[in-house]
Formats: sequence, C-alpha cells, structure tokens
Amino acid sequence: MRDYVLSVLVENKSGVLARVAGLFSARGFNIRSLTVAETDSPSVSRMSMVVNADERTFEQVKKQLNKLIDVISIQDFTKKDFLDRELLLIKVNFNSQNRSAIIEIVEVLQGKVLHVGSKSICIEIVGDKEKVATSLQLLKPYNLTEVMRTGVVAIGKD
Repeated sequence: MRDYVLSVLVENKSGVLARVAGLFSARGFNIRSLTVAETDSPSVSRMSMVVNADERTFEQVKKQLNKLIDVISIQDFTKKDFLDRELLLIKVNFNSQNRSAIIEIVEVLQGKVLHVGSKSICIEIVGDKEKVATSLQLLKPYNLTEVMRTGVVAIGKD
C-alpha cells in the first residue's frame, strides 16, 4: 500500500463531489486527503486527492473515475515530478516557560505566528506532507488545542 496523488478536473456542478465520494465509498476505497476548488474557469473545479491503495486498486480507482460523466480529465502525479502543499493551522497553549521555544520552532519551520493571545498562539505552516508531519511532531509536546489541515493540493512541474 502506498499513497497515490491525483488531480481531477470536474464540471463545477451540484452533486459532483457527492458522486465522486460515492464512487469511493461504494467500492470500499479510502480517500486520505481531498481538496476541491474552482479553477480559473468558473465551470471547472479541480479535485486534488491522495488515495492509499495497492497498485491494482489504484488503477481500478482511475478507471472508475474516468467513467463518471462529470470528470473532464485525470492526472496521476505518482510517477511524475510535481509540487504539493498543505496548509496547517495550529492553536497551542503556552506559558511563560515555553512561549519562546514554541516561537523558535515556528521560525525554524518557516511558519507564521498569526495571533498571540493571553494563553495561546495560532500558527500557520505551509509545506509538503513531510514538513506538516514534522511540524506536528515538534509542536505536539506543547499542548496542541486545535489542529486544522487543508489536505494536499498538487500541481505538475511540466
């Protein structure tokens, strides 16, 4: 099993996301990450998906997606050179002893402190899945109170 990254262009119509999600759930496939937004054309949306599967199952997923009428095209980034990013928003409770350590970690990660309250710090991290995982691992000992992730967005280099 491994992660496969797909970029799927679909018609921007009501119910398309439900049909795609239904395809996955009806066949017992799991979507690890799903991000959907309108493209430069208001009639087209892009779905960035990360699917954890074996190769045979993944090929089946692509075939099933291609059968959906609302699907315009599918790009499989798995064997291509691509860029991917995820946005991570974290709220961390702090005290006078650990506040500077938290800010130092954020600086090392090239993140941003978005808000400092009386008891908590809101942090933004943008990066690939390794950077997001590292960020969570480094900040976990500091009492994370909220964690929000966008899911992966991906674009081919060529």
